[in-house]
Amino acid sequence: MSRVTGIDHIYLTVSDLARSEAFYDRALVAALGFRKNGFELAGDRHVQYYCRHYGIVLRPARSATAHDSYAPGLHHLCLRVDSIEDVQAVAADLRREGVTASEARHCPEYAPDYWATFFEDPDGLRLEVTNYRAERRARHDDW
Repeated sequence: MSRVTGIDHIYLTVSDLARSEAFYDRALVAALGFRKNGFELAGDRHVQYYCRHYGIVLRPARSATAHDSYAPGLHHLCLRVDSIEDVQAVAADLRREGVTASEARHCPEYAPDYWATFFEDPDGLRLEVTNYRAERRARHDDW
């Protein structure tokens, strides 16, 4: 049986590619260390942000419907960093880059060692950065 080893890429459809590219340049490249490239697919310009493990691709929307995180579809996208200190640093880096991000905070309602910062992209997509928690580490190590 084949086993999934990770996420390869995530596509986000955006209403204004230039506006979203400027936002994700600040959030993903400047604050989180992603790299960036671009390509054309079916006549549409796409912008790809990537790290060592996966890519996040922006593509232009074909309709003007606003994002609704409680409608069927993507609710939010959560990225992971190694430690609580890294969450705190990312929150500060996001704000330094002009991204309206929450202070890093402890969220024991999710898990005893859960820390996160929260922010939204220009289309209202909810984003989060959390720490690599004990339960996730155990799941990985004891699989």
